[in-house]
Amino acid sequence: MDSRHIWGLALIGTLAGAFSGLFGVGGGTVIVPMLIAMFAYRERLATGTSLAAIIVIAALAALMHGGIYGNVDVETGLILVGPAILGVVAGTAVQQRIPEKAVSLIFALLLIGVGIEMVIG
Repeated sequence: MDSRHIWGLALIGTLAGAFSGLFGVGGGTVIVPMLIAMFAYRERLATGTSLAAIIVIAALAALMHGGIYGNVDVETGLILVGPAILGVVAGTAVQQRIPEKAVSLIFALLLIGVGIEMVIG
């Protein structure tokens, strides 16, 4: 891996970490699109790579928000875990069965929809 690639990944990681701390997002909204745009990763590879990285990023952000600032509702978080596990299993299975372009389109539409809702809602 050349130094330009490493610096690009460092930039993506920095942005993902900052967005995780600021907004509670980072993997899907920062890492995946940037890996695709900057390094021509395939959708599935970008998704898997992002998920692997976000384990540490999300854990640290949650510890800081909860342990330092008291901004974690543990009960709600625990309730979310079970259904999220089922969603991960289903979503991963679906992603492997549909064309990668369809995955990218669905993801882009989701981001646009959420963005519009945040601005007007």
